[in-house]
Amino acid sequence: MKSTLALLAVAASCASVHAHAGHAHHQHMHFHEKRVPNPTVDIVPGPTVTSYVLNGLPISVQEVREGIANGTLVWANGAPAVVAQPSSYPASTASPTSVWSSSTSSWSSPSAAWSPPASQQSSAPSSGGGSGVDTPFPSGQLSCDTFPSDYGAVPAPWLGLGGWTGIQNPGSNNGGFSDIETLTSGGSCGEGMFCSYACPPGYQKSQWPSTQGATGQSVGGIQCSNGKLELTNPGLANTLCISGDSPVNVQVQNTLGQSVAVCRTDYPGTESETIALNCPAGGTQPLTCPNAATYYTWQGAHTSAQYYVNPAGVSVSDACTWGSSANPWGNWAPLNIGVGYSNGAAWLSIFQNAPTTSASLDFSVEIQGENMSGTCRYSNGQYCGGANYDQCSSTTGCTVSVSSGTATFVFSS
Repeated sequence: MKSTLALLAVAASCASVHAHAGHAHHQHMHFHEKRVPNPTVDIVPGPTVTSYVLNGLPISVQEVREGIANGTLVWANGAPAVVAQPSSYPASTASPTSVWSSSTSSWSSPSAAWSPPASQQSSAPSSGGGSGVDTPFPSGQLSCDTFPSDYGAVPAPWLGLGGWTGIQNPGSNNGGFSDIETLTSGGSCGEGMFCSYACPPGYQKSQWPSTQGATGQSVGGIQCSNGKLELTNPGLANTLCISGDSPVNVQVQNTLGQSVAVCRTDYPGTESETIALNCPAGGTQPLTCPNAATYYTWQGAHTSAQYYVNPAGVSVSDACTWGSSANPWGNWAPLNIGVGYSNGAAWLSIFQNAPTTSASLDFSVEIQGENMSGTCRYSNGQYCGGANYDQCSSTTGCTVSVSSGTATFVFSS
């Protein structure tokens, strides 16, 4: 489940952290989906130990990393803090069934990067959609068997859901939905169900109900009510899609000879990586950067966007769906990027899709732009920062903030 949790973190240097008036000074923060933090504390030289506290109780680094990997944690205030990643995780054999929620499994891959067959080229969906993105949606008028492609929604036909990126059938509502059924391929948007959708590059869905899951599940999309599709969040927008609303422009640039599929988590919603962005060879595409002040909140905590970066040449129909350990794409893609705007800056991160996989991506990813707080690059299995990219780790990702202008995730060989 990729819900959002508040988190407190304090970094302490063994026998060397400056004490303050007999009590600990905590940095208050939430972790955005998949963000890798970077703490700043008043320390003197010595080995540093970082501890994490959730709702007043300590939690393990593994729980923090799994939360980040699942997109469950967001920043409260200020800059991120480093989270050390253990070298291994227990395996999980969870797999999707007719009713499922997002889960991860551990998979060990060869150290060499995977390459797709030459015939498998990433391509954009050919079924159209996305027109009329600024056209008000006629709530209560369209039949539930109509996919609203004339109002900005972009279909995802490979999922077998009539174009929808996810369909949730809520159970009882007693202070929140329980026993939420997530439909699989062959399902359709039926009475009482919430039907989620993708938007054009640079846009994101605007609709989700005020009532969410009773135990933290997220629910998103428009609803089928009395046989008609109805808005669920008209107070935010009367259109199905809204822009990222970030003062910083964020984009992806692909300098490779093959297309790259970048898949966003459908959140709020089924929380699977079904929102497709195809970045063609030599092309540049906007990457939606949600503004924490205006977008979806979970139990009062802000959220950001989580993307899965797939090996070059993998089609969006293979990449932007639930996968398996047999192939390093989908939820088994090697690398994640996190994007969100908060407290006057866009926070951008690159990190391993842990604990799901240790696979290496077959190309480099670097964040470039002006007004950046630091550096961040992935190359040959290493996540590097520092003035000369001399601070590297094979497990811990990197994060930068950008105060204005344009920031670009550059894909290169």
